[in-house]
Amino acid sequence: MPDSSNEMPAPDSMTTPSCFGQIAIVGRPNVGKSSLLNRLVGQKISITAPKPQTTRHRITGIFSEERGQIVFVDTPGIHQGGSDALNRQLNRTARSGFDGVDLVLFVVQAGRFTDEDAAVLALIRQSELPTILLVNKIDLVPDKAALMPFLMAMQGRYDFTALYPISARRDRGFDGLIDLLFTHLPPGEPMYDPDEVTTITTRFMAAEIIREKLARLLHDELPYKTTVLIERFNETPGLTEIDGVIYVARESQKGIVIGKGGSKLKEVGIQARHDLEQLLNTRVMLQLWARVREGWADDERAVQSLGYQLPD
Repeated sequence: MPDSSNEMPAPDSMTTPSCFGQIAIVGRPNVGKSSLLNRLVGQKISITAPKPQTTRHRITGIFSEERGQIVFVDTPGIHQGGSDALNRQLNRTARSGFDGVDLVLFVVQAGRFTDEDAAVLALIRQSELPTILLVNKIDLVPDKAALMPFLMAMQGRYDFTALYPISARRDRGFDGLIDLLFTHLPPGEPMYDPDEVTTITTRFMAAEIIREKLARLLHDELPYKTTVLIERFNETPGLTEIDGVIYVARESQKGIVIGKGGSKLKEVGIQARHDLEQLLNTRVMLQLWARVREGWADDERAVQSLGYQLPD
């Protein structure tokens, strides 16, 4: 019989090379980057709130399927106002989102292009990375015909690889986006297990969930210079014990976080515990304290000691 060991496999049996790449999600504060990340990976891993610079850290989301794996990098919005140590660190973290990525998703709000958007676009030009423009929050524009002049103006600002109008909050406009992203990724093997959706730890997520509840409950009352530090995170079968400290920069801000008779702090704890029990699939004992650390957001060492550092 003829030797068939060197025969080429039939076309149907050939496999498509696996792809792997990293994609940065960039934009100004409060433009919907975190909602976009959560939508892309199909799970809430980045906190959201109607308050600028809710995201303060570099958050990774992992999307895996048979074609390969995409690691999305969500960073704080680049902010032009403010010059304290916290703002400087957030902007450094935001700029680090361009490091080592294969593609950029530039998120802007439908019908609005600000000086902060222009600052992000300037960084994109410097990076010379292929960039897809995502025009978010189209659900807020009742007359879709009014979008056309804005979309045409955006096309004239930069040679974008593609332009997608979307609504991350309403889950609209995503048809074909993942397909397009895979066409821009290099061949490569997955770096993470297919079941992983993020590289952040549950301890870090606990602090983020508490901070999200603060932002949602206090709204404009919440002092900007507020942060959360987990002092104890003890996991045992069936129970996770968490001690969290909410730091503010001035004594007058402490009462805002605690609320009358402790009402605000109690409600933050109730809502955060509910989300943590769903996340950890276990009972959670959560204790919260509010403390003053004078001027922490203006002190580089204090900012870093409270967890605001660039990733290794």
